[in-house]
Amino acid sequence: LVSGREEIKAASRSSPQPMSPSDFLDKLMGRTSGYDARIRPNFKGPPVNVTCNIFINSFGSVTETTMDYRVNVFLRQQWNDPRLAYREYPDDSLDLDPSMLDSIWKPDLFFANEKGANFHEVTTDNKLLRIFKNGNVLYSIRLTLILSCPMDLKNFPMDIQTCTMQLESFGYTMNDLIFEWLEEQEAVQVAEGLTLPQFILRDEKDLGYCTKYYNTGKFTCIEVKFHLERQMGYYLIQMYIPSLLIVILSWVSFWINMDAAPARVGLGITTVLTMTTQSAGSRASLPKVSYVKAIDIWMAVCLLFVFAALLEYAAVNFVSRQHKEFIRLRRRQRRQRMEEELVCESHFYLRGYRLGHCLQPKDGAGGGPGIYSPTPASMLLREGESLRRCYIDRAKRIDTISRAVFPFTFLVFNIFYWVVYKVLRSEDIHSLP
Repeated sequence: LVSGREEIKAASRSSPQPMSPSDFLDKLMGRTSGYDARIRPNFKGPPVNVTCNIFINSFGSVTETTMDYRVNVFLRQQWNDPRLAYREYPDDSLDLDPSMLDSIWKPDLFFANEKGANFHEVTTDNKLLRIFKNGNVLYSIRLTLILSCPMDLKNFPMDIQTCTMQLESFGYTMNDLIFEWLEEQEAVQVAEGLTLPQFILRDEKDLGYCTKYYNTGKFTCIEVKFHLERQMGYYLIQMYIPSLLIVILSWVSFWINMDAAPARVGLGITTVLTMTTQSAGSRASLPKVSYVKAIDIWMAVCLLFVFAALLEYAAVNFVSRQHKEFIRLRRRQRRQRMEEELVCESHFYLRGYRLGHCLQPKDGAGGGPGIYSPTPASMLLREGESLRRCYIDRAKRIDTISRAVFPFTFLVFNIFYWVVYKVLRSEDIHSLP
């Protein structure tokens, strides 16, 4: 028995002791390992293939004025570093502290269309480092990015925008580093239940390459395109329906008596000013682009209709007062004829005193009483009344015609507008790759 115990003790002393995690990490990537984080894997050999995938945690703050969007992502990169392969440790993978990232080589990835970015350090650095037995390295980091997104606002607010995210190498050319997407179905994942305030993020996301050529060489670049379809519910409630009601309100003046000038002028000016304010408000949250947008066409036509309704009353008022001008003209003609009659009578009486040669008619008409018989006042009144009725009927006819022409024209415009922007142009946009 004693000899058996001694053999067991001797065997336990001769068997190797398991390596502690600290000693293992020092041997794998510490100073004694000979690992140099400044040198890429496969140095002077084939390029390092880095597989990328993205998990979108939140997507929002799409801003038209600055043409950018804000996104919160988990960026994951995976590559193989033969120097980190191991067999001494029993686990298939090691999850290491983020502080170990400074001890290994990492790709120099940056976002080519980035305008601003933030790391997350609450409660600790939001980073993940995992090393596998075969030397594969998984590096994940949480980022909040503000990315540039050039927008075409010609169909605003019925537009579909395509925003890109470009991942590029800054210092390594394609001879040293190549970025690739993970399998197409898992390359870009979206958090379940992700919603945007004004847009719908379409399911299809175009993955591709955007290799960059500079004076310093050819650099690897991959990109993903997000298709954002705008929901126009907000603009329908805040802009389209109010402007539509303002245009309809301007037509009320066609049913108001033409003699009620303060009411019709006040209504016309109020609708014009309100429409101007509404149009200015629609452009406040948009960039100052040189082309015409769909909302600009709508607001311009609505403003044109309310302004035309105001001008319509000006025309009605002008036509209804034309009979006064004719009566004034007839009175002036009557006064001139009476003066001519007085001149002729004076010529008749002065002829007896042999002074008629001093007052000869210029037109060669004979003098004497009874040459001109003035129109009776009652006849002038009847003529004036008939003229007044004639022009007032014309003015009323303008109002009657406007009651039908304005709504019909606006209806035709609406049909044309919504068919063009919601049907034709929408089909063209959806057909684009």
